Amino acid sequence: MTRMWPPGGGTRRPLAPRVAAPRELVDPARIGRRVVRRRAKGMDSGAVAAALDDARFDVRRNSRHEDLGDDVRGRAELAEWERLAQLLTAAAPGTVYDPDVDDVVQAELAADAAAAAAREAELREAARIAARADELQALRKLGTLEQTEPRAGDEAVRDELTRRAGGYVQADVDGWLAQALAAHLGHYRDPAAREEAVGLLTPPVLAHAALLAELARLVPGADIDELAFAARLATTEPEAAGALAAFLARARSDAS
Repeated sequence: MTRMWPPGGGTRRPLAPRVAAPRELVDPARIGRRVVRRRAKGMDSGAVAAALDDARFDVRRNSRHEDLGDDVRGRAELAEWERLAQLLTAAAPGTVYDPDVDDVVQAELAADAAAAAAREAELREAARIAARADELQALRKLGTLEQTEPRAGDEAVRDELTRRAGGYVQADVDGWLAQALAAHLGHYRDPAAREEAVGLLTPPVLAHAALLAELARLVPGADIDELAFAARLATTEPEAAGALAAFLARARSDAS
C-alpha cells in the first residue's frame, strides 16, 4: 500500500557530515592478534605450544602488577595462541601455521576490506553532498534556484545547507523542494523517490508539498505566488496544513 505524505511524524535523516577522513581507533586486542599471527607463521604445533606457555607466563606475571592488570593486548595474544594451538592440534602431523589459509584470518581481512570500502563510500557521498550544496548556494545567489530541478540526494543537501546555517531553516530551499515534490519535478517524477521523501524531508516540507498539490488540482493554473500562504501555514502549523491537504483530497474524491 502506498504511503501518503505528509505523515503524522517522520524519520529524519541526520545532518550530512563534514568531509573528513575517519580516524581508525587503536585496538590493542587486534594488534595483539596480528602480532601473534606474524610470529606464528611457519611454526609447527610444538613451537606454537611453547609460545603458548610463554604467553600464559606473561599474563600471570602482568596480573600481579596493578598497572598491567588490565592488559587487553596480552590477553588477546594468549587467546590467539590458544586458538592456533587447537588449530594445529586438529591438523595433520607436520602442518605449520599459515595465516593465508586460516579461515578466521581471511574472514577478518574480508570484513576489513568491506569496512574500508564503506568508509570510502561515505567520504565520496559526503564530498558529493558538499559540492551539491555549494552549487545550490550559488544558484540561490543568482536567483535561479526555482528554475533548477532537484536531484536524487538533494534531501541530504538540504540538511547540509541547514547545518552550514547553524540550524536555521532554509525557507527558500524548503519551498523549492516542496514545489518540486508537489509537481513531480526532477527525481520526484519517480514514485519511489516521492515515497522515499517521506522519511527524508521534514513534516513542514511534506505538508507544504501536499497542500500545494491539492491546491493546484483545485485551481489549475494558479500562480505559485498566489499560493505563498501554503508555505506560511505549513511552516507554522504543519499538522494543520497536512490535515487541510487530506481534507481537500477527500473532498475531491467524493466529488468525483
